[in-house]
Amino acid sequence: MAREQADFTREAAALAGGHHYVVGVDEVGRGPLCGPVTAAAVRLDPARIPAGLADSKALTPARRECLYAELMEVAAVSIAHASVEEIDALNILRASHLAMERAIAGLPADFALIDGNRLPKGLALPALAVVKGDAKSLSIAAASICAKVTRDRLMVDLAQQYPGYGWEVNAGYPTKAHLQALLDLGVTPVHRRSFRPVHNILYQDVSVSG
Repeated sequence: MAREQADFTREAAALAGGHHYVVGVDEVGRGPLCGPVTAAAVRLDPARIPAGLADSKALTPARRECLYAELMEVAAVSIAHASVEEIDALNILRASHLAMERAIAGLPADFALIDGNRLPKGLALPALAVVKGDAKSLSIAAASICAKVTRDRLMVDLAQQYPGYGWEVNAGYPTKAHLQALLDLGVTPVHRRSFRPVHNILYQDVSVSG
């Protein structure tokens, strides 16, 4: 079955409907056990859309880096985060939406195409939720690339501060090596305490020492 090709039809329809600043929005980092959740909002110039834009998960790291660099040159890009503390306080869905709201606020925007099946409650502009939007909308695909490259770089930096968890390769996702490191090295300040594997280790520690 052929992979669906992202296109500009939703953006073109919004522009034809009278909107002037149409942005695509996506987030990355819902599944990891540590680090922030990162969102990007991208407004493409219809005359300067980079070739090969696709869902970031379908691209090699090298291709993502190339497209990210090109997008930073030819598109309007805003990137924002929700912190580990916000994730633990709000829940991961609400924190993801908060990061999206912050990313949108960083650009002039009057219409947003949001990846997923729900719109953030705090949006102050018209928007359309697009399920699997990073495979359907070029603007959302661009946002997925910008968010992923930014967060992956951030996790590489955090890996240098907290070595041994493999974040430079697993980006904080619960790989076997990461889970083993949690048991061997313990919980860091950037682990999400509301996530079950982290919570269970903390709870076990309390039970043993209590």
